[in-house]
Amino acid sequence: MAQEQGAAKTPAATSQAKEIGQQVRKALEAGVADGKMLTVSPAEKPAPVRNPKVSRQALRTKSAALAAKTTDAPSPMAPAHGDAHWAYDGARGPQAWADLKPEFATCGSGKQQSPINIDESQTLRGPAEAIAFDYSTSSASVVNNGHTIQIDMAGDNGITVRGTRYQLLQLQFHHPAEERINHRGFPMVVHLMHKDHLGRQAVVAVLLEPGGANAVINHFWTYMPLGPGDRVMMPRGTVDLTGLLPQDQRYYQFMGSLTTPPCTENVLWMILKQPVTLSPAQMRLFAQQFPNNARPVQPANGRLVRDAQ
Repeated sequence: MAQEQGAAKTPAATSQAKEIGQQVRKALEAGVADGKMLTVSPAEKPAPVRNPKVSRQALRTKSAALAAKTTDAPSPMAPAHGDAHWAYDGARGPQAWADLKPEFATCGSGKQQSPINIDESQTLRGPAEAIAFDYSTSSASVVNNGHTIQIDMAGDNGITVRGTRYQLLQLQFHHPAEERINHRGFPMVVHLMHKDHLGRQAVVAVLLEPGGANAVINHFWTYMPLGPGDRVMMPRGTVDLTGLLPQDQRYYQFMGSLTTPPCTENVLWMILKQPVTLSPAQMRLFAQQFPNNARPVQPANGRLVRDAQ
């Protein structure tokens, strides 16, 4: 069989050929003088043939341009939250956290929010297990995260309580202290943030009050970052947190939340009763950068607080 030559005719080309053929037949039937040129043309221009691939590509390009235009020009009715950056005062302060971002909704709707005021007259007093601290000399880095001075810990440090071991992840300082005991406030507090293998969180709070200088805090402040986002690596194996813990490690225990967005609940809190001292100069060095980075006290909503005797 002979191979077919040329490209296949399109429906539009076939229609045009039939129309020209009809005009030639009509002219011959009517009679055409010898030597006279016969001019024929289709009555209508054939419709352009569209390449489906080109059309789809054009459609995608147009859709992308429309989407970009929509993103660049949000509706004037949309809330102007930007990056949902939160703060401790002003329009983005604690009263507004729940509205800054959907993920922060628990800050307003949660029923186990922290911090709280601990009323000793309402606590469950009695014997309780000791917190088993397992802190050893470790390495760490100091970072200004924009809200506090944070100490990111390395090494295998942790606590065991209620039959579970929690790994120490970081320390965060607050001025003034967020927790209150019988409505009494404290100048500062450090939160030791832990997490177990299931992702459950436990926080040990060490209250800080003016007095003698604290060697551990002095070591941290020696590597104080110079501004938000700045991180300073401490010399390897020089962090010993035992000097940050009081001798009396009895505590108050309750279920609460993170005190910063997203205010995640079901966090186990242990507030050590005995404060630890730091010098006025050490406190002033922190307060110069963070005059107030404490969340206000939240409703207890009938929560039980264990008063470990």
